[in-house]
Amino acid sequence: MAERSTYLLVDGENIDATLGVSVLGRRPEPQERPRWNTLLDYTEAAWGQPVKGLFFLAVAGELPASFVQALLAMGYRPVPLRGEGKVVDIAIQRTAEALIERDADVMLVSHDNDFTPQMEALAKDDDRRVGIVGFSEFMATGLKHVPGVEFFDLEYDVSAFKSRLPRVRVIEIDEFDPLEFI
Repeated sequence: MAERSTYLLVDGENIDATLGVSVLGRRPEPQERPRWNTLLDYTEAAWGQPVKGLFFLAVAGELPASFVQALLAMGYRPVPLRGEGKVVDIAIQRTAEALIERDADVMLVSHDNDFTPQMEALAKDDDRRVGIVGFSEFMATGLKHVPGVEFFDLEYDVSAFKSRLPRVRVIEIDEFDPLEFI
């Protein structure tokens, strides 16, 4: 019997857009983007099993060869897509639906409400762990309300950034550190 694994489904467009529009207020510089290798390592450590990272990206023109090579070197399987509509969302939805039949855990990296039905379907299996990674304050309401899902903050839990992001979020009083503000 094969060892149980986690499928890490990365909606790179959604994370990049949320980081740029909602957190930074501008297009992120390369050094401000998440360290995707850290996310793979975190996922493996958090759930104590091998991770199969699928990184979905829309490609309008030529394949972004250097980015694809970097993903491959980190251990991701790039999934470059082209076509009509929200190709990344469609591909992630189809992948999540296909995983319902697999004996595997699933972690989604996105804030997008379009994935709520698939996450709900996956979470119905009591033997499956389902997680969502992103910026907690920008998580879609539908995703927040999926029963049994574990949430991981890309910055605070995963530590995927080299420096602190300029985020405004509600802080639990037990986590409040005045030195972050003075």
